[in-house]
Amino acid sequence: MNFLIEKLKEKNELSYEELEHLFKGYLENKVTDEEMTKVLKTICKYGLSENEVFSLVDIFIKSGDVLEENPDFIDKHSTGGVGDKTTLIVLPILASLGVKIAKMSGKALGYTGGTIDKLNSIGVKTDLTKEEFYTCLEDVGMVISSQTDNLCPLDKKVYALRDVTGTTNSVPLIAISIMSKKIASGASKILLDVKIGKGALVDNLKDARYLANLMIKIGKKYNREVVCMLTEMDNPLGSNIGNSIEVLEVIDILKNNKQNNLTYLCKEMAALMLSMSKGYSKEEAMAQVEDAITNGKAYDKFCEFVYHQGGNLEINLPDCEYILAKRYGYLNEIDSRKIGTISMNLGAGRKEKDDEIDYNAGIILKVEPGDDIKEGDILAKLYGKNKIDEDDVYDAFNISLFKKKQNDIILEIIK
Repeated sequence: MNFLIEKLKEKNELSYEELEHLFKGYLENKVTDEEMTKVLKTICKYGLSENEVFSLVDIFIKSGDVLEENPDFIDKHSTGGVGDKTTLIVLPILASLGVKIAKMSGKALGYTGGTIDKLNSIGVKTDLTKEEFYTCLEDVGMVISSQTDNLCPLDKKVYALRDVTGTTNSVPLIAISIMSKKIASGASKILLDVKIGKGALVDNLKDARYLANLMIKIGKKYNREVVCMLTEMDNPLGSNIGNSIEVLEVIDILKNNKQNNLTYLCKEMAALMLSMSKGYSKEEAMAQVEDAITNGKAYDKFCEFVYHQGGNLEINLPDCEYILAKRYGYLNEIDSRKIGTISMNLGAGRKEKDDEIDYNAGIILKVEPGDDIKEGDILAKLYGKNKIDEDDVYDAFNISLFKKKQNDIILEIIK
């Protein structure tokens, strides 16, 4: 074990067999959590070669079942961000337009939210058998499930350990985790949303480009079409951060009652995926996406999905605490890392591997970057049983006398 860790530190490339010894050994409980933590921390610090990444993707895929590639399947994945609920908006839009879409999602990773936690907060069953998975897909046109014990079980175990050991932001580990699941689940076309900024696992454009190109290379090795969107995550995505709280924003957007950075990004994602799936021009695809929202079909599909997988949409939030502005000026930024950490501390995320989540905990932002702020304005509403220092929340809002130009949330698209 120590010999292999030293090889990683010295950047001496590990063979397929050596990597298999470490990681398959961890899956089989021959390598302990403590030993694997040392391996993950070493990878975080010293990185991996492309060959090591390709080897680990293959080892992760072969650790469980592999679904046959389906040319009709299109999938999406986000590298994780604060307030990122795009899956719950984009999938119903596409399904309402006749695109069958199946997705396996994860739980919260650090201070970034997890799609499965959001769905579990409204009672949606996500622990599906293979038969249930395909029945949902056939009956509804879309399905979202948690990662099964049989599909990439090695990733599932490593993912849970990364969450609580400070090893979530390693670019090679992110690429291995995402692409092993996507390839094992059989999708032939994949849209990847690579978040960049304070509230993302990747905080700079250079690393984001490297991650995007690495995942595209992995996709090519398995004959998959991969497109990467690089999107800004200095500010939270949308206004609601939490679990059931985020579902409320999903409902608002699908009912065409809300226009913000989340709405814009979801429409762009859905149009791009529709183009990839059906071969439409961007203009044709966007027109269909807009129609699906305005005519109510996307919201109806979301409801059908929720009810089919055993959930309900009756969300009753507890009393909240208000955070008020202490000065006037322009709101130039809402620090998404701080907001994500506060939401986690309120109970919406996990600090330890086995922590239970308070599904109704979180934050609703009442202002957006670019807004003109007056003293006493409500900046946010806080939900949760845990007490949070008001000053810590206020510090997340960058209010200045000088107005900053807001950047487009989509920074680049790499194919």
